[in-house]
Amino acid sequence: MDLPTLAITVGPIVAGYFIGGIPFGIVVARVVGGPDPRSLGSGRTGGANVMRALGFRAAVVAGLLDAAKGAVAAAIPPMLGSGPLVQVLAALAAILGHSRSPYIRFGGGRGIAPGFGGLAVIAPPIALAIVPIFGFILIASRISSLASLTSSALAMIGLLIAVGAFGMNPAYAVYAVGGAGMIWLFHSDNIRRLLTGQERRIEFRR
Repeated sequence: MDLPTLAITVGPIVAGYFIGGIPFGIVVARVVGGPDPRSLGSGRTGGANVMRALGFRAAVVAGLLDAAKGAVAAAIPPMLGSGPLVQVLAALAAILGHSRSPYIRFGGGRGIAPGFGGLAVIAPPIALAIVPIFGFILIASRISSLASLTSSALAMIGLLIAVGAFGMNPAYAVYAVGGAGMIWLFHSDNIRRLLTGQERRIEFRR
């Protein structure tokens, strides 16, 4: 494999991981002068923990920035002329980087925001359809993990249908299964608490 080919195949995947690893939950906390989200709740850096530490507005900002990581990772490969499989692997790498960030000793979030960002680039209609579902479950239950797990599973099903019935590139089935699988894996402790009725609820404070 020559250098130009290597640059447009391996390069976007590596970039996706390091982009995904940027811990925006911590960045936002430092900008506003609030507590590190890792010091509360689950000890993660995702939106739910940012909400616990800093409130709703900061959580929205951190969540949008985390989603942007997945979107950027998924947008880079087509700009370089890479194929759908490289795009999928770069987007998956962003989810991995978000949850296993090289900048904070391989800690991080659960992967839902960058996973959504990647989906928004790969299949915008499916991403748009997932937003109200996530919001409804979150508001009704006040359990972020339940909203995340349900939404990721439905997004997986929707993307698999799009691949099978509407002619999307088969590589996107890898994102459907891989993205949802990673998100569920990173929620393994949440799943145990959900099954025992001990999962944390969030408070929508300003």
